[in-house]
Amino acid sequence: MTILKIIPPANPVLRQKAKKVKALTPKIQTLIDNMFETMYDSYGVGLAAPQVAQPLRMFVAYLAEDPLVEDGIEAEPAPGIGQELVMINPEIIHNSDVMALGNEGCLSIPGYQGTVERPDGITIKYLDRKGNKQRLTTHGWMARVLQHEYDHLDGVLFIDKALEIWELGAEDEDDLEDDA
Repeated sequence: MTILKIIPPANPVLRQKAKKVKALTPKIQTLIDNMFETMYDSYGVGLAAPQVAQPLRMFVAYLAEDPLVEDGIEAEPAPGIGQELVMINPEIIHNSDVMALGNEGCLSIPGYQGTVERPDGITIKYLDRKGNKQRLTTHGWMARVLQHEYDHLDGVLFIDKALEIWELGAEDEDDLEDDA
């Protein structure tokens, strides 16, 4: 597998609307594998194809544990936690009315975080890496990660939605594990 270059906001691919994936070719399968490898190597929890200069409507995500369960806020992990997710041509078909604030970072904007308000729950439909139609209803941090990655497919970055943005100090970057 190959570690791909994550592009910064100055690259126009990151700001354009991505195109639908038309066929699940061996090239797409290799891209998925390389995106996971790149995401893990960068200590991220999600990575969209536009972030690696591929203007395609797909992303990968993996959130090993639910921070809301660890903090005692939720009793059980949200659906999708602990699963390697591949979402091809995703579409968010429902947003909850409940909104939640959370801090986000981005592998394309290292060294910065911001507070973003998003729906606390979503339902998203997509194709998995085998081309099977899937639907996931989730909430909390899992929903946040998926919405963050979904935004990349429309050329939207967390800094566009952030209520405030700040630069991380060296000690903060060592603890940062929730970049998407």
